[in-house]
Amino acid sequence: MRLSHVALAWISALPSAAALTAAQWRSQSIYQVLTDRFSQTNGATNSACNAGAQVYCGGTWQGIIKNLDYIKSMGFTAIWISPVVENLAGNSADGEAYHGYWAQNIYQVNTNFGSAADLLALSEALHNAGMYLMVDIVTNHMGYLGCGTCVQYNTFNPFNSQSYYHPFCLIDFNSNNMTQIQNCWEGDNTVSLPDLATENANVLSMWQTWITQLVANYTIDGLRMDSCFELDYGFFEPFQSSANVYIVGEVDNGDPAIVCPYQKNYGLNTLNYPAYYWITQAFQSTSGSISNLVNGLNTMKSECSDTTLLGSFMENHDNPRFPSLTSDISLAKNAIAFTMLADGIPIIYEGQEQHLNGGGVPNNREAIWLSGYSTSAVLYTHIKALNQIRSQAIKQNSAYVTTQAAVTYSDSSTIVTRKGSTGSQIVGVFSNRGANGSSYTLTLPSADTGFTSNQQVVEVLSCTAYTTDSSGNLAVAMSGGLPRVFYAKSNLSGTGICPNLGKISVIYSLIFLTISVPITSGSGGGTTTSTPPTSCTAIPVKFDETVTTTFGQTIKIAGDISALGNWNTANAVTLSAADYTSSNPLWFVTLDLAPGQVVEYKYINVAQNGDVTWEADPNHTYTVPGACTAQPTVTNTWQG
Repeated sequence: MRLSHVALAWISALPSAAALTAAQWRSQSIYQVLTDRFSQTNGATNSACNAGAQVYCGGTWQGIIKNLDYIKSMGFTAIWISPVVENLAGNSADGEAYHGYWAQNIYQVNTNFGSAADLLALSEALHNAGMYLMVDIVTNHMGYLGCGTCVQYNTFNPFNSQSYYHPFCLIDFNSNNMTQIQNCWEGDNTVSLPDLATENANVLSMWQTWITQLVANYTIDGLRMDSCFELDYGFFEPFQSSANVYIVGEVDNGDPAIVCPYQKNYGLNTLNYPAYYWITQAFQSTSGSISNLVNGLNTMKSECSDTTLLGSFMENHDNPRFPSLTSDISLAKNAIAFTMLADGIPIIYEGQEQHLNGGGVPNNREAIWLSGYSTSAVLYTHIKALNQIRSQAIKQNSAYVTTQAAVTYSDSSTIVTRKGSTGSQIVGVFSNRGANGSSYTLTLPSADTGFTSNQQVVEVLSCTAYTTDSSGNLAVAMSGGLPRVFYAKSNLSGTGICPNLGKISVIYSLIFLTISVPITSGSGGGTTTSTPPTSCTAIPVKFDETVTTTFGQTIKIAGDISALGNWNTANAVTLSAADYTSSNPLWFVTLDLAPGQVVEYKYINVAQNGDVTWEADPNHTYTVPGACTAQPTVTNTWQG
């Protein structure tokens, strides 16, 4: 559908919501959608898509609408979609333009993704769901199927003359010559990318007219701008003024001295590529460098104007997926948690929640529908929990998003961060020890966490309650290399986060003081003095069930007492997979049971469609200890 001036005027007459300011974008959480690979219009989950073939697989804007609940239920408030304009047609050794980065006509939509009406429908669906739309744009170049000296410039609209472009030369990124990087061409001689002279007043004016119309036509709330490293510095401020929405730019470089000036000198907030490289290096193996991550984060805070306006990510369509570097699920959980709780706007690339493991381009562009959109996948629930606690911290105190995260403790395998104002802070403990890491206790003093004497806090990823000691020390039980994320219990009432908190165990500081971990930063670290209660009406009993599950399956426990649903599967208690790994497929839950009570129970496997499978006979029987100081764990393996 050609976006004529008549059509543009008609679309622009539709009601529109006020665009989000940059400050408002701080509070969002973004899910990146590669449009062609997220969802087909019919919602099919078995349509073949060979990422290596580099051709269109059929994802559409209507498909995104169809599976919008999958994204929203994970806690995301915005989506970033692929470029929407018409791209070159045809196949080559570089594949087809399914990704959207080879534009030829910026006044037409890419009909492989749908019509202009479909794109408008997507924008409306998002806004009706209380979500926001970020659109990827490419202003540095166009796309031509052929060599750089073969380009027929009248193919392009509106930049239909060679006078709008720099003369052909391929960029030598090893040169570190910014004039050469900004004036030569990306791409190759199979699909050439004619480089627009964005320093040219006419080119700038044409882009300004277009972006004003695009944003208005589709009520776009934000933009991701491609190839900013290759653009003229003078382009950014006038272009952003015309767009009048938040823009996050791509400057793919790991050096803060190169990335930060875009924000400081030219007003362009960027994706945090330096942190991406440090996070990847720190968590991709058990020998990763935590110190480089710590030093790098401090450098970014000093070099950039405001790290809370950057895009925080650890995967995207241009870089190898994290699981292609390591299959260790614990390392993936740490990297994701660190990214989402760091300064800036968290961005998760489609497929991270399904632990997809494609390497470099094009294998990192898998079809998400082939996962079946599992909402019980280990990383789906992990990301959902992280979005929930971040959202709650913002709701509790909006200063959370403007308060820069502080590294309060680090050692060779651990980094602890604190973000948010005292009273509503999130404390994250991240490790690169991996799934086979040993169990130990890390005692954090009040100075490092901000938690106070005898304060109740919750580790929200496993829904485990802790109580600090009389000095405010927090004894963190680490196991399986998993991250820990703490928040004040008093701030969770009525939030839906860890709803069964009243039934789970409380970890007192005294219990885990079995291994000493030296404090190498921060202060405090005094002897803990909290003690378990001397009388009680309930004993916290932890049930460990070892059972291998697949996407969409959930393990629950049912039994002959009300706390276990009285054998009614609809009221069975859900176990957590927070510590689940391929080598240790553990599901667990901790319940408060009456001392001396005899319990008969079984585990059930609940499929995504609700079908229930009971484990085989016989029923398990357990007698709860009578001593209040007991902290029993009941260990079971699925009876096949």
